[in-house]
Amino acid sequence: MLDEAALNAFIRSALAEDIGNGDHSTLACIPPTAKGKAVLKIKENGILAGMEVAAAIFKWLDMHAVFTPFKKDGDAMVAGETAFEIEAAVHTLLMGERLVLNCMQRMSGIATLTHQYVELLKGYHTRILDTRKTTPNFRMLEKEAVRIGGGVNHRMGLYDMVMLKDNHIDFAGGITAAVNKTVAYLAERKLPLKIEVETRNLEDVKEVLAVGQVDRIMLDNFTPEQITAALVLINGKVETEASGGITLDTIRAYAETGVDFISVGAIIHHAVSLDLSLKAIIS
Repeated sequence: MLDEAALNAFIRSALAEDIGNGDHSTLACIPPTAKGKAVLKIKENGILAGMEVAAAIFKWLDMHAVFTPFKKDGDAMVAGETAFEIEAAVHTLLMGERLVLNCMQRMSGIATLTHQYVELLKGYHTRILDTRKTTPNFRMLEKEAVRIGGGVNHRMGLYDMVMLKDNHIDFAGGITAAVNKTVAYLAERKLPLKIEVETRNLEDVKEVLAVGQVDRIMLDNFTPEQITAALVLINGKVETEASGGITLDTIRAYAETGVDFISVGAIIHHAVSLDLSLKAIIS
């Protein structure tokens, strides 16, 4: 479920960017009192996402707008179907049209690609994670689309989980130093954050296990065979995550190792927007 305050802040900012000092195309030729209806037409197969966002955008512009959904987020969608009908002031329909389409097309593309990965994991213990490789100021909706597509959200940002990656470790003086400093920092500030540590080889895994005090080990750019060896060492003591260039073609080989999570930035940054359109209903 999206945070209402954060969603409203996004809508306010996005509409300000688009409308500026006025939608002069609409103001020039449509009376402000005109009422109208429009429908969202689906033009491509996939997984639908962004219905909640669309309703919120129109309601932001016109509290009296009537949003009638015919499908819900996460539904399979087929070209030719109608996702929703919206009845409101024509100015509302035209000012909100592009923002609604931009959000829903992008979110549906992400949900669809995520769903393809999730389908390949059926029957396996492993779950798919997103990453922070997102579009600035659009992360909330991109991660919501991952969730709608059946994936699991990783940390939202730098504030809600500690992830000690290669650069942190190198700058801190090694894995042991980085972990010990982090544990002390969190204790001093009473921050109940989980700690994940990136490892680059089996020696790194052994060092993380020796220092302890972590919740998850990331196995970065490991082959499936190397992950299997790492899981023997870890022996279920902490959660495990595979990452690094894992694709639709290779994900099953990684899932067969029994790793807990696979993080794939591509489910967001390689997703292609799906084709949707908002069409006026003229009676």
